Amino acid sequence: MQKKLLGMAVAAALAMPAVALAQSAVQVYGTVHLSLNQAKYTKDTAGTVEDATKMGVTSHASNWGLRSTETLGGGMTAWFQVEFNMKMARDNGVFDGDSTARNSGVGLRGNFGNVYLGTWETPWSQTFRLWDVGTIGGWGPTTSIIGRREQTGTNPSRFCANNTGAAGQAALPVPPICGNGSESTNGPNGNLGYSLWRRYNYAVFYESPLFEGVQAKVAWQPNERKTNFTAAGVTNENPSSWSASLTWTGLGGRARAFAATMQSKDWSTVGQTDGGVTFGGGYDFGMVNVGATYEDYTSKLAAGYMKAKEWAVGIAVPLGPGNIGASYAKAKKLTGAGVDASEAAGTNETDAKMWNLGYEWALSKRTALGFGIAKIDNGANQVFSWTATIPVQNGWQSGAVPQGVDITNIFVSMRHSF
Repeated sequence: MQKKLLGMAVAAALAMPAVALAQSAVQVYGTVHLSLNQAKYTKDTAGTVEDATKMGVTSHASNWGLRSTETLGGGMTAWFQVEFNMKMARDNGVFDGDSTARNSGVGLRGNFGNVYLGTWETPWSQTFRLWDVGTIGGWGPTTSIIGRREQTGTNPSRFCANNTGAAGQAALPVPPICGNGSESTNGPNGNLGYSLWRRYNYAVFYESPLFEGVQAKVAWQPNERKTNFTAAGVTNENPSSWSASLTWTGLGGRARAFAATMQSKDWSTVGQTDGGVTFGGGYDFGMVNVGATYEDYTSKLAAGYMKAKEWAVGIAVPLGPGNIGASYAKAKKLTGAGVDASEAAGTNETDAKMWNLGYEWALSKRTALGFGIAKIDNGANQVFSWTATIPVQNGWQSGAVPQGVDITNIFVSMRHSF
């Protein structure tokens, strides 16, 4: 009897780790997305660079990550995810920070919804999945004119500023420096800081349960960069930000609609709050899937406010084993007292437009080939570009262009998920 009980105990002990492992198994996932592209850059308006046409290989947000869930009982599930950029090139063996964290966090799901901590896309940023149906090969509006708002580091990391981050020093150069609607650049890297963040770092997030296809999301970036007293007469910065969205999907996901906002205190100027709204949606008619968005954001600058407005439409048409995709996006001219004297003088050329057309061939559920053409047409005082581009003229690095430079990409891409 004792031997039988001992055998049962040993079997139970051996089974327990297996059960725990089944509940907390870690999944490795990711996407490798590369394209071979011919990029043509026009000369800038200042005449400091000439036309250039180059061939290159570009990585479009290639990434990898780990995720796991564990059932806790009572309808609750614990989960974690860590995701990183996947570096697809080497720089003489020197690590250059390309493994920056993407959507990463830990949280609890239940009947109450999903609450988590970490670094994640803002509710504003996540809305692109409801309308951007026309991007092929990574060359589309979301990584150029629409939602161009990636910034590394924690707040405030001045967006439309000198990026010093020094307490109380929020005075901006005139004209201001902004990547998402810019009249000026500050050297080869001048337009790589944008007016909004696509991701909050070390933030708090909440997603409500779905109710008849409706879901609310809220995120808060705490004021961890609040400063203490620095000098008499200097306003101490207390930066924080929050974003919220309300989305709806119906008819099996064919119909989509959304509205979102973001409010950022002490982001561009100490004592001021930047803020804006975006809304849009789409509908899949079967023979064609369409989407559209509009965004309106105001940055409060030392020289006065600056308002940026952009809109875009996307379309996808099923054809054979894939679909034809096309998009068009428009950035209107910046307005406001912070734009500088060019607005009053009638020489404010801060507008831009982007279009793309291509075909993506689905080889399987995880692998696709694409080809097409995409172009950004910048006004004389504008510097929009895609997040991922090959280096341009005169040493300007990937993702940066001089004022007024237009970009045309003809590409062949491949994407594989695992």
